[in-house]
Amino acid sequence: MSNEGLEKKRWWIAVAAIVMQLCLGSVYAWSVYKKPLIAAHGWGETATQATFMFCMLCISLAAAFGGSMVDKKGPKFVATIGAVLFGIGTILAGVADQVGSIFFMYVAFGLIAGIGNGFGYITPIATLVRWFPDKRGLVTGLAVMGFGLGAFFVGKIAPAFIISLGVAKTFYIFGGIFLVLCFGSAQLFKNPPSGWLPAGFTPSPKSASAADSLPFNEAVKTRQWWLLWGMLFLNVSAGLGLLSQLSPMAQDVLKTTIADPAQLALAGGTILAIASIFNGLGRLGWASLSDKIGRKNVFITMFVSQAILYLLLPQVANATLFTICACYLLACYGGGFATMPAFAADSFGPTYIGRVYGIMLTAWGAAGIAGPLVFAQLKGISLYVAAGLVAVGLLLALIFKRPERKAPAAA
Repeated sequence: MSNEGLEKKRWWIAVAAIVMQLCLGSVYAWSVYKKPLIAAHGWGETATQATFMFCMLCISLAAAFGGSMVDKKGPKFVATIGAVLFGIGTILAGVADQVGSIFFMYVAFGLIAGIGNGFGYITPIATLVRWFPDKRGLVTGLAVMGFGLGAFFVGKIAPAFIISLGVAKTFYIFGGIFLVLCFGSAQLFKNPPSGWLPAGFTPSPKSASAADSLPFNEAVKTRQWWLLWGMLFLNVSAGLGLLSQLSPMAQDVLKTTIADPAQLALAGGTILAIASIFNGLGRLGWASLSDKIGRKNVFITMFVSQAILYLLLPQVANATLFTICACYLLACYGGGFATMPAFAADSFGPTYIGRVYGIMLTAWGAAGIAGPLVFAQLKGISLYVAAGLVAVGLLLALIFKRPERKAPAAA
């Protein structure tokens, strides 16, 4: 294929990546299902929230394993498996609601859909990093923007579906849509030819090239890999905790002006949907900015501003101001996800990025337990704890220095 043909092909792969990530990001709207499930079955708050935490854990572990598979088996193979598992797992979540089994919900939405989601999530990122060495921040931002925006559509549509059709049928409808769209997108994924570079592009000497990329067993021995892991864990813990409780928190702010429970639930879902837009836009915005000012500077800016807002948010009683704060915090949460793949590729090279970044996503799984658990168990002080988490993340970002590149061998 000509270079012009390859240029077009990479943008079609980017489109497929966005479509898949839009579907996968629907898991972030779990909070719209939580109250109806608790009301219907009498499940406890923490027990119901555990579905979401288990799903996040399975996503991260599957992404770690799937990243290695992408390096070995290719992206189409891994993405197809992910598509099938995610669609079927979402459909089975409807069965779990119908039979009233929280254990089956853990298996369906947590395990099966979570594994499928992890396979689907890592594949587009690892593939696009290789196709777009000239636009790493922009293109990974575009892809994971879809993941962030997925909750917007579900957060906006699902509450009305739940009220009119019930939770089970809502899961059935979304599961069928996800299965078709993700499977179709997966068929377009393919790695670029070995050594291919976009026309007119010269790699920066500051970034690791394909030739001097570090395999995972070497990258993980560096201080920098663990600093990036920690930064991702702390940013995700704070953001995911907020996201897991955003609809109920919004309803607490709104309950002084809205008395009807159904209208209150719809309003909470609307705020979740609006904030989810910024979760997606923040991924594109921060990642694109990182191409200009650097990945480290983006993380420093996000950590400082988040720490301030998390300290101020408990005093916010106005719905509009609450929504603005939530939108910015979720923009930073999404921005961390979008910037980190490019950060890792710059630091360790693109050749083994599937495994290097895939296993780094275990930070996501750990945060998927830590963040929602803090927000569920420590409701009174959870926002202050979140401020402390991002403050520690700021310290890690400040001490990060790019790994030294190996000197070229003498001729």
